[in-house]
Order: sequence, then structure tokens, then C-alpha cells
Amino acid sequence: MPRTILVVDDDPHIRQLLLFALDKAGLDTAEAEDGEAALAAVERVRPDLVVLDINMPRMDGLEVCRRLRAGGDLPVLFLSSRDDEIDRVLGIELGADDYVVKPFSPREVVARVQAVLRRTAPRPPAVQDAAQPLRHGRLLLDPDGWRAEWAGAEVPLTVTEFSVLRTLASMPGRVWSRDQIIDRLHGPGFAITDRTIDSHVRNLRAKFANVGGVDVVETRPGVGYRLGACAGR
Repeated sequence: MPRTILVVDDDPHIRQLLLFALDKAGLDTAEAEDGEAALAAVERVRPDLVVLDINMPRMDGLEVCRRLRAGGDLPVLFLSSRDDEIDRVLGIELGADDYVVKPFSPREVVARVQAVLRRTAPRPPAVQDAAQPLRHGRLLLDPDGWRAEWAGAEVPLTVTEFSVLRTLASMPGRVWSRDQIIDRLHGPGFAITDRTIDSHVRNLRAKFANVGGVDVVETRPGVGYRLGACAGR
């Protein structure tokens, strides 16, 4: 069955551009001109994904996404007018499934919508690790409690940040590509694409660096990421 995409933007030209491109790709569409109309449309249409502009009058896209996240895991692809907003968007608890920066190609938006839809297709969770605490240096991860600690102090993480770190910690010596990390995160609520992994890792590094964990994640250029020594400073 065709999937339904809700396009939310206060610019009617952008809405029509995206609706045309999505319709051409065989997707059903609906539209809303502001945040309040978007929330009403979600209840009425029950879309499979929302393309959501960040900067809108009355109620911005972040608040819309926050309310949607409070009621479920409806995938959201953000439209952003500035690239420097992205880390802030990805770093908050509500999370972003993907994003496109304006000006954009409608074909790129369609491709990213389809990628998120593939990743959110129902499937059994691939992460089946035993729920034993994972210790490495000063790092402790409690999978049952979704809790991360550094040298005994809790470090608040989003669900996706915790899941990325848990994946790295499950095999500390392994270098994980971005696609491999995403594959390990398949399951309810993990609708992320390869370009967002870097931002989630930046957020992880910043949070642990604030408490002395400067070596939690290592980058292997051209390959991906692995868990660092976790010795701290």
C-alpha cells in the first residue's frame, strides 16, 4: 500500500514542489501550512512520515516534533534553512530521523523520505544483546536502565545516542561503519540515516568531554567509529 507523507511548511511554493515530487514517486501526500494545522492533520490523516519545516510562525517545527514524539515514534524529516541548526536539532531528546538544508533538490528529499521509510518498515529488532552492564575503562552502560555513567556519574543521553554507544561497546575492538551502526539499530524508534550518525557521535563526544571522557569514541577515517580507551583525562 502507498505510504502517506505529510508536508508541513509555511511557504506554499515549497509545499507544492514537494507534493508534486512525492506524488510522482508514488507516495500519497497531505499538506499543512503551520504547526497547529500539522498536528490536526496527523490526527486526521495518520501519515507514515512528516516532512517538517523548522522555522514556522506560531508553532515552530521543533515544538511540533516534540509533541509528536510525546505521542509516538512517527518519523520526521526536518527542513532547515541553516546548516548550523542541525546539531542542535539532533542533540535534543525528540531527535530527528533525517534532515535536508534549504535550498534543496526535490529528488533529494524524495530519496531521503524513501530511505527513512525503508528503515522504519516493521521488522524484528536486530539488537538482541544480553542485558548485562557493559564496562570499559571509566564507562558503564546499563542496557536495562538505558543509563550511561562515567566514573560513577550519570551522563544523560538520548535513546539514539545510548544505542549508538551501546553498539560500539558491544565489541570494543571492532571498527563499525556508519551503515553497520544503523543496521544494529533497526527496530522501533530507530529511523536514522547515515548522515545523522556523525552528528550523534559529535553529541556523544561533547557530553562525555564535559565530565572528562575525552576518549570515548575514536574515528577511523574512511571507515567509521569504534569505542575509545575510555581512560579519560
